[in-house]
Amino acid sequence: MSIYIFRFLTVILLGITSLAACSGANSSAKVVSAKSAEAAVNMEAVAPPIPETAAKGDQTAVFAGGCFWGLEAVFEHIKGVSGVTSGYSGGTAKTADYETVSTGTTGHAEAVKITYNPAQVSYEQLLKVFFAVAHDPTQLDRQSPDTGTQYRSAIFYANAEQKRLAENFIVELTKSKTFAEPIVTQVVPLAAFYQAEDYHQDYLSHHPKQPYIVINDQPKVENLQKLFPDLYVSK
Repeated sequence: MSIYIFRFLTVILLGITSLAACSGANSSAKVVSAKSAEAAVNMEAVAPPIPETAAKGDQTAVFAGGCFWGLEAVFEHIKGVSGVTSGYSGGTAKTADYETVSTGTTGHAEAVKITYNPAQVSYEQLLKVFFAVAHDPTQLDRQSPDTGTQYRSAIFYANAEQKRLAENFIVELTKSKTFAEPIVTQVVPLAAFYQAEDYHQDYLSHHPKQPYIVINDQPKVENLQKLFPDLYVSK
């Protein structure tokens, strides 16, 4: 049985269980959502805008924070974002396939590459969404029901400016104690990004009723609309 099918079956069982007993997966999603809402409010107060070097033309950002299905769905709904691709970063091309990455032994993280127009949305605004809505940066090598180094929280910076912005942003969040637990997000150089298999792209749009999506990812998109209405765009 492939790892993909195993995960799908496991998620179905979790979804069925949660219908009657509010299972750990369902309650975890609610906890993360509540924490994210608090974080978004605090970020506006304690993380003042950091001057960003003017950039012309489309730019890219690469973030990792759990299953790429949810990350992709969130960032696809942000104004100024022209494309989001699910893929893998942190390992080599030879092992950049879903079943191998899912073993947690390749060094990859499930990640998304975001193509955006800095005249419409800044890298710092993308960071705010990443920390407040897209994932929980205090979970080490996991997100909700998914565990393993491939689900770690990471920012893969493409240049010195992205590195500076990401590191300064984490410093501000830490100083303000925005999160009750330490932030474990890695800030590491982007060596390469490998696009994931076609069936992973636009996954939420193609499978909106799948239990995993309903429990873990739909709430993130809803929170984006509630917490960042000026950034949210329908799709």
